[in-house]
Amino acid sequence: MAGKITLTAEDALIVTDVQNDFCPGGALAVPKGDEIVPLVNRLIGRFNHVILTQDWHPSGHSSFASTHKGQPFATIRLDYGEQTLWPDHCVQGTRGAEFHPDLVLQHSELVLRKGFRKEIDSYSSFYENDRTTKTGLCGYLRDRGLKRLFMCGLATDFCVAWSALDGRREGFPVVLLEDACRAIDLNGSLVAARGEMIRAGITVTDSSHIA
Repeated sequence: MAGKITLTAEDALIVTDVQNDFCPGGALAVPKGDEIVPLVNRLIGRFNHVILTQDWHPSGHSSFASTHKGQPFATIRLDYGEQTLWPDHCVQGTRGAEFHPDLVLQHSELVLRKGFRKEIDSYSSFYENDRTTKTGLCGYLRDRGLKRLFMCGLATDFCVAWSALDGRREGFPVVLLEDACRAIDLNGSLVAARGEMIRAGITVTDSSHIA
């Protein structure tokens, strides 16, 4: 747990996938995912730089269980490695892919869409799941002179964690605001992801520690 953190003009808040399909009633609902929205909105108001990520899958995406006639949450092997099969979610142009209606959008300077290539999934906001295809976020951050990343959103143990870990690999100090996230926690995935983030040098704290 960190002490008080003072924000600077070189900090960026990355709000991960606060979309209808990841909230209660959605196709891949994260338990209590909608509870973070008021807190995320308050955080958005504190940062000079806000980036939103948006899962944006075409129909028949390779990560969908329906594409493989498989069971949701089973694991298969694709060309780039193991892939969890998910219920169809965040399909382009559907209400499920839209941001939660209460999420404040007007302060964001970038909406980064991921998972739009049909043949590959994308958890991280930096790399798709082949671990080589870049999203362009790293270059954007560096071009804008942004040096420290604060992570929040859905879900802690998948897209948030993968983004945080890739941010560290790219050399950014990363802070996970744990109270502004919620997890799927699939077969112990939350404990595993949290441990990996701590080992990677990510600061795990909550929003009350922002000065």
